[in-house]
Amino acid sequence: MRVLVTGGSGFIGSHVIDKLGEAGHVARNFDIVESPHHAPGSVDTYLGDLADVAALTDALRDCDAVIHLAAVADVGQVVLDPVFNDTVNVRGTLNVLEAARAVGGVRVLYGSTIWVYHGLTGETVDETTPLTLPAHIYTASKLAGEMYCSSYAELFDVPYTILRFGIPYGPRARPAAVVPAFVRKALAGEPLTVAGAGEQCRRFVYVEDLADGIVAALDPAAVNDIFNLVGDVDTSILEIASVVREIVGDVDIVHTEARAGDFSGAEASGAKALAVLGWAPRTPFAEGVRRYIAWLKDAAGEARAPQLD
Repeated sequence: MRVLVTGGSGFIGSHVIDKLGEAGHVARNFDIVESPHHAPGSVDTYLGDLADVAALTDALRDCDAVIHLAAVADVGQVVLDPVFNDTVNVRGTLNVLEAARAVGGVRVLYGSTIWVYHGLTGETVDETTPLTLPAHIYTASKLAGEMYCSSYAELFDVPYTILRFGIPYGPRARPAAVVPAFVRKALAGEPLTVAGAGEQCRRFVYVEDLADGIVAALDPAAVNDIFNLVGDVDTSILEIASVVREIVGDVDIVHTEARAGDFSGAEASGAKALAVLGWAPRTPFAEGVRRYIAWLKDAAGEARAPQLD
């Protein structure tokens, strides 16, 4: 299959491009910049903006599917600029669907999030759990994308697959994410700050495992369906800090005031992805952190290496 990846220059998208190649597919990248994670010219790339339906339509020509990952993923940035968040996460998704409709015969795999379960409490939630009106702007924007996918399938026969990601971590992650931030502080010998008691839990998923799951969802069995791609255990913020301290070295863990608008929700089940797609995460959290640290040190070493003429 030939598969377009929006946001293929980014954290998750660059790994998906790698996994598509390993699976025998042909990947095409659509992003506003070239991928810094691949050799120049090694990936078929269309430079463009999600606001440009014509550019998206052109990039989708001769593709069988589009994996739509381009988004504002930093929840803090979403709160600072909700209008930009809407432009990218909501309007951008609508534009991808519109381009798929124009080309015809293209399935849209939409990168959503377990933030759609934000605020739900009680037992484990899964893809059939009724969702409440979102209390967070980020959740609202990602749910809007899910609803557009469903609507385009119903009205225009554009097939979709909705993938609700756990919290990704690993090589190439943006520095502001919690694992990179803790690792960076620990390597500098700085204390690790934890909001409140640090009991807030996440279903983390190692990024290469997540990319495998996204590629697995190209299977026809996933058409017009929803899947949670999540880790198999919940990890608290305090546990993250403890794992980083154990791997990097003895640094202090300091508790600060609890943060408003932080993720809260019930445990998200990944059983359906295992049953239908044969996918389950393979990398334990601590091992994933070790791999991230090794990648970070290698990247730092390459940056310091002298350039030869």
